[in-house]
Amino acid sequence: MLGFCIVAPIGDAVAKLIGNSVPIDEVVLIRFAVQAVVLFPLIWVTGRAWRMRGRLMWLTALRTVLHIAGIAAMFAALRFLPLADAIAIVFVMPFFMLILGKFVLNEYVGKRRLGAVIVGFCGTLLIVQPSFATVGWPALIPVFVAANFSLFMLVTRQIAKETDPIGLQAVSGIMAVGLMVPLQFVLPFDGPELLQIVSMDAYTWALLIGIGVLGTVAHLLMTWALRFAPSVALAPMQYLEIPIAVLLGLLMFKEIPNALAALGICITMGAGLYIILREQANARLLAAQATQPSPT
Repeated sequence: MLGFCIVAPIGDAVAKLIGNSVPIDEVVLIRFAVQAVVLFPLIWVTGRAWRMRGRLMWLTALRTVLHIAGIAAMFAALRFLPLADAIAIVFVMPFFMLILGKFVLNEYVGKRRLGAVIVGFCGTLLIVQPSFATVGWPALIPVFVAANFSLFMLVTRQIAKETDPIGLQAVSGIMAVGLMVPLQFVLPFDGPELLQIVSMDAYTWALLIGIGVLGTVAHLLMTWALRFAPSVALAPMQYLEIPIAVLLGLLMFKEIPNALAALGICITMGAGLYIILREQANARLLAAQATQPSPT
């Protein structure tokens, strides 16, 4: 999950570099096409399982639709918001995930973990406050992304233990391309600017391929994480994306959070790190209890 938190913001930063030069539907199509092209040869070489049927197929299809919608919305948000702000607003997602984990998956959520996530959510509100005053309604797009990816991770959690992560991502890439290609013929050429098909130079192609590779690696890491740990334990770790996004925003776009946003980042990071340390302490306690001899 830490690897996901590092790689995912880099992919978002590359997407922001493209700006308004490439329509969102083309960016999403190429991103998933790269995912399929990268992973399917790996499947054939390693002999991994990838065929699905029944419940797994339907859940994978639902996961793919959620993935397409979430990525498209995030790319749209990056056209209006600074990188760190867009990612920070998405961090209402761990709160959504905690609720889903508790009431849908029946996962245990202790009072300390719940309190830390709420504190982190309050810190996120401090981070995002300038965006609403500056850009208006587009600042709400990451909220949709958060709700969308909460459902996405819930579905991923349901199938992660029953599928190979590489096979899952490869099939998802093929499904996404199959859904996106018809849109290129259905959408009118004289329609809205964001939906027009445009030609691209070598530099833009390199950025688009980079988005696909980074996105593929990031979501492989996330799928592996969900295979081995409950979503409520992993959710707070994603707060680590925020300082990475702040650093990338500063280095690549000269975006600097104001004092209130910086305070929010510190609060959010503190809450996330507390949860990580808490989980490690609980794991050590459980391991110690498991090694103790039975009283009988």
